Parts: sequence; C-alpha cells; structure tokens
Amino acid sequence: MADEQTATPAPTDAILERLRAWDSSAVSSSELFRGELTVTISSENLRRICDFLRADPALLFNFLSDVTAVDRFPIEPRFELNYHLLSIPFRQRLRLKARVSGQKPVLDSVISIWPTANWHEREVFDLFGVRFEGHPDLTRILLPEDWEGYPLRKDYPTEGYR
Repeated sequence: MADEQTATPAPTDAILERLRAWDSSAVSSSELFRGELTVTISSENLRRICDFLRADPALLFNFLSDVTAVDRFPIEPRFELNYHLLSIPFRQRLRLKARVSGQKPVLDSVISIWPTANWHEREVFDLFGVRFEGHPDLTRILLPEDWEGYPLRKDYPTEGYR
C-alpha cells in the first residue's frame, strides 16, 4: 500500500491563497515565472493590499526593494508600476503590478508602509511623471528642478524639448 501524502502548497501558492482568502477581489491576475510570483492588483487597492502584505504574520513582506515603472504607450492604462517586495523572515519574493492611466497617473504613496519608497517614488515621478498621493516630498531627485517633461516616457522627444 502506497503512503498517502497531502501535497503542501508551494510558498508562492500559499501567498496567493492568503491574499485571496483575505480579500477575494484583491488579485486581478497572477503569473508564476521562474519561481517568482507576480500579482496584478487594482491601483485603487494598492495601499490596502500593501498594508496587509506587510502586517500579515504569515507573509511579513517587510522590505520594499524597488519600485519601477513601464510606459506602455499608446496602450491604456498607460503606466504599469512594479513593486518588488521581500519577506526577509520567510525568504520570499513578490512582485505587485498596478496600472494607472496616462491621463491621470496617480497612485497612493506606500512610504508610510515601507520608508524605502521615499526615493523609489521620487525617481518614478522624476522620470515618468507618475504622482504619489501622500508622499511628503515629491520633488525631482535626479534631474534639475527646471527640467521639462519626463524623459522615460515613450512620447518624450528624443532631443528633448526646445
């Protein structure tokens, strides 16, 4: 007689299950690529979901390593924000994706959840023009204050504004 074993969900499955159990509408879609889980969420729920991921004792995503943006011009929603999270206690990684319109590229700041968001959000603002509501100092970080436009946007003139 063969031993019966109950399959234990992979850690990435457990993360997804935990998110869906907390709020069934939290996840728009998910993808597993090379062992790394990417979860697409609604931009309106970003702050609430990040609060949960940081505070939940079964997850403890206590470090935000990076925030990046992708300009999908001319597709709407135009901007895709990627949040790379790390749970140091559980040695897990997670990428959150949230999309925002090119007409009003605004998201809630997550600086009160992860202080490292300070410079990441400023960099995305500086180069893409995405605004982060609630950020205490959303000013340029790389470019001069008098710089016109956002140079990593796909519709930015290759020779700059004249």
